[in-house]
Amino acid sequence: MNTLPQHPPGGTGPTRPSTAVARVARALAAAGVGSARVEAEVLAAYVLGVPRGRLALADDLNEAQLARLDELARRRAARVPLQHLTGRAGFRHLDLSVGPGVFVPRPETELLAGWGVEQARGRTDPVVVDLCSGSGAIALAVAQELPGARVIAVERSPQALAWLRRNAAERAGAGDRPIEVVEADVTAPDLLASLVGSVDVLLCNPPYVPDDVVVPPEVAGHDPAEAVFGGADGLAVIRPVVSRAAALLRAGGVVGVEHDDTHGAAVPALLAGDGDFTAVTAHLDLTGRPRYATASRRADGQHAPIGAAWQTDSS
Repeated sequence: MNTLPQHPPGGTGPTRPSTAVARVARALAAAGVGSARVEAEVLAAYVLGVPRGRLALADDLNEAQLARLDELARRRAARVPLQHLTGRAGFRHLDLSVGPGVFVPRPETELLAGWGVEQARGRTDPVVVDLCSGSGAIALAVAQELPGARVIAVERSPQALAWLRRNAAERAGAGDRPIEVVEADVTAPDLLASLVGSVDVLLCNPPYVPDDVVVPPEVAGHDPAEAVFGGADGLAVIRPVVSRAAALLRAGGVVGVEHDDTHGAAVPALLAGDGDFTAVTAHLDLTGRPRYATASRRADGQHAPIGAAWQTDSS
């Protein structure tokens, strides 16, 4: 059982943020939490209501704030996700609402979102689709960075949809172009039938972890299983997404799909396999692991040779 060193008893006066952070960081590190110091700073800043970058300039913590920090630290040591404790998750230039029932967006997915933004930039009134949208991270990042884009976010989970709609409303209220939220199963053969042949950029961060993989406790106990696991080989959702992308994309449109780091060959092969795509490219994340694959819908409307070669690009 993990316990926090107790803060000094009442009557000894306020506690400096640096002192509280050091104590919490030691406890989180002992519990096996990675980046313990950073997370301790995030929790302390959250309790004090200040940006983490201004923590050193913040007022001392009083007894009530220390008690609250201790409780949050105990829950984090029990492997409740940091984002569930603060209710927020950063993603590119966004600060999103997250909590039970929705997958917490990961930093590596920012690479896919950034690729999508660059692909849509310069196109006239681009239509961008985000499949398996979850919290709406990818869709809302695109809408914020490309105000001229029409962005459609697709999600099937009622719990995730609640968070998606909440984030969409928050961003619209902040002045971003509103996105369109569609409740649908991305594996449906008639998905987004009204958009067939008209999508410029299609992005997807699907459930892709193979069913037998043991995931960290933050994932196993808190991320929805349907947003994490993708069947025996992790490709159960990706296969129909690739097939539907070929129908939805206009000639010259592009698709990007995030995948497990064991899928560095499998997903590009799926994109290259039926001949609808060209320029199939495998991308690495910042740690050098395979992370997402991209391709372009053939501009001539024809099929490329089956099993066409694909290339690797670092991101």
